[in-house]
Amino acid sequence: MDFTKGLNERQKEAVLHTEGPLLILAGAGSGKTRVLTHRIAHLVENKGVKPWSILAITFTNKAAKEMKERIGNLVAEDAVNEMWVSTFHSMCVRILRRYGERLGYSRFFTIYDTSDQKTLIKDTLKALDISEKNFPVGTVMGAISSKKNKLETPKLAIMNAGDDYREKMLAKIYEKYQGKLKENNAMDFDDLLVNTYLLFKECPDVLDYYQSKFRYILVDEYQDTNGAQYKLVEMLAQGYQNLCVVGDDDQSIYGWRGADITNILGFEKDFADATVIKLEQNYRSTKNILDAANSVVAHNKGRKAKALWTESEEGENISIIPTNNEYQEAETIANTIIHAIENGEREYKDFAILYRTNAQSRVLEEKLITGAIPYRLLGGTRFYERKEIKDLVSYLKVVCNSKDDIAIKRIINVPKRGIGAASVNNIEEYAERNQMDFLEAARLCKEMGILGAGPSQKVLGFTGLIDELQELAEENDIKLLLETIIEKTEFRNHIRMTEGDTAEDRLSNIDELVSKTIHYMETAEDPSLGEFLEEVALVADIDNYDEDSNSVVLMTLHSAKGLEFPVVFMPGVEEGLFPSYMSLTEGDDKLEEERRLCYVGITRAREKLFMLYADQRTMFGRTQYSAPSRFIRELPKEVTNLAQLDKENDSRGNRQAFTSSHFEEKKNFTGGFEGGVEKRSFTATTATAPEKRSFATRVPEKPGLPSFKKVGMLGNIGKKLDNIPEPVADFVAGDTISHMKFGKGTIQSVDKVNNDIFVTIAFENGDIKQLSTRFAKLKKL
Repeated sequence: MDFTKGLNERQKEAVLHTEGPLLILAGAGSGKTRVLTHRIAHLVENKGVKPWSILAITFTNKAAKEMKERIGNLVAEDAVNEMWVSTFHSMCVRILRRYGERLGYSRFFTIYDTSDQKTLIKDTLKALDISEKNFPVGTVMGAISSKKNKLETPKLAIMNAGDDYREKMLAKIYEKYQGKLKENNAMDFDDLLVNTYLLFKECPDVLDYYQSKFRYILVDEYQDTNGAQYKLVEMLAQGYQNLCVVGDDDQSIYGWRGADITNILGFEKDFADATVIKLEQNYRSTKNILDAANSVVAHNKGRKAKALWTESEEGENISIIPTNNEYQEAETIANTIIHAIENGEREYKDFAILYRTNAQSRVLEEKLITGAIPYRLLGGTRFYERKEIKDLVSYLKVVCNSKDDIAIKRIINVPKRGIGAASVNNIEEYAERNQMDFLEAARLCKEMGILGAGPSQKVLGFTGLIDELQELAEENDIKLLLETIIEKTEFRNHIRMTEGDTAEDRLSNIDELVSKTIHYMETAEDPSLGEFLEEVALVADIDNYDEDSNSVVLMTLHSAKGLEFPVVFMPGVEEGLFPSYMSLTEGDDKLEEERRLCYVGITRAREKLFMLYADQRTMFGRTQYSAPSRFIRELPKEVTNLAQLDKENDSRGNRQAFTSSHFEEKKNFTGGFEGGVEKRSFTATTATAPEKRSFATRVPEKPGLPSFKKVGMLGNIGKKLDNIPEPVADFVAGDTISHMKFGKGTIQSVDKVNNDIFVTIAFENGDIKQLSTRFAKLKKL
């Protein structure tokens, strides 16, 4: 059967190359999923490869599901079911469920999400008598994750810490945290990768089994792999060396969470006989959009040379829209959408608004609401992180894994049973002294005199409920189990009594969870409570994206990778926001990742792209004047309206917007959204209060929406640049301070940047902020 029909020459080459290591450099919109699925079909149907010997790894459940469906259209359904098509984490869970006992875990281990991790880290700090002020939970969690991504075990972390006090303390916390995870028969997301690596390393027979099993390995989005994922792929591929990795170094945008771009850049060094095929023909965007993307990313040095091209038409120019402030920016977007809808040119689902930080969404949402524009916000509170859902899922976790102390302590008094913190502490202390699980100790609370008669009765009522539910779970009907939990605990009544105005929404969420169990029971090949909880734990926000829902989509640029839209708005394309301030102060690697993020944003657009910037923006309670991003200057003028804007600036005598000196020396940048309004030095140019602009003739107005002429002017909503306070020089690392918005914190470092002094502060709420001492109004305690 010919699986190359309809493919271009490079795609055909990639499909037919089956033996030995292969790197497919697949540019945005170049049809890589089609290549992967047709390659797998070719292996099965034409090369006689057994389906169960194929491993295909993706990065999201959504991508795995799509790949399975596409393969199913090419080969027999039975063949698809025998293949391993999954995410890294799902693959690791499958292996660990089978062999986890070799590492001391039962096959019913729990997977901890971010919320569970934070709770356990707090417990760990408490057990070690370490203050959260000095070691904030968020900082500790990030440090541990970073170590795990680099396959640094607690023992190795202790060795590597040397005489560094902070690293020694982090290693100590890491060791204790890891011990508590094992006591709870639980793993966090990073453990799924690390423990699979350790399993392969410590149990050669297990590694040999999977090396022999997987004759052909395909990895999508290879540029997003971290150290642990890279090592797993390397170990598995040693068997047959038939490794095909697909990726695009220009779309490597997750360095902040451990992704290592050198994995894809160094593939040819790792596999000396590797073949490289470039997919550069784009099937998504117009020529002008691709020219813009190519032009921007070409400024990066750390990349493999390639350029996207298309046989499609040139299309519309990229619209660069200057605005006075974030309110006018949001209104411009809203009015543009309304105009297109009223003219019958578009549907709401055609539009996406992609921004650099979540903090930008508030004003955008306000203007969409004002304009009665339906929208969806991806990246908000995930369904399974909502309190009522997490409570019910915790009941299911305890039924499945009675060692999960975090889940037990979450629900022991939910709904309220009169079990107080003192009773919980007494049980916990007894469990620790006698090296037993919390639930086991709770069952002994009366017999061993841990609690008095009254509290014991309440605790034993709870343990009796768990025993009853565990017995029911043997029937393997998850819907029945969940409904029994809801009924026995009177959970719906608990919501009505405690949640006030939000009760109805929360009750709807509970109904949705019940529906989820029904869907799972109907579709799972071999349903089980453990697998259901695994599916819940590994779901990502993007997995729930419904492209058929007729509403405007709002999300961060990071969340948008892999998606495409007819029309894309990119607001906030300003120095200090995009690229971020931190990237401008931390070296070329960070700036190049920001530029790749811009490339990703541009290539999400199929037909039309708007890039907007504001002269003035208020974020994090501070207002500042902004210069347009260097990424705008890197766009070719022939595919944008830049020439027209420059002409308009000349006619007003305003050279602030696009003078090349803005982009010459990033090291002279002295602004920052945490630091408030301040003068910026871009070589020879200083950003002063820009002239007011009117967009009444450029952007259609909607009756009922405020006219752009009515938007608050710079003098009314901004702060002037005169009388700027002097920076405060008497802060040192270790000082305890107070901030009126963020609360108490500890200064981690002090840095002088040009004429300002910035302090990095770890706040008690877990946030890490870099603030300007000119404007932050910090009080030393």
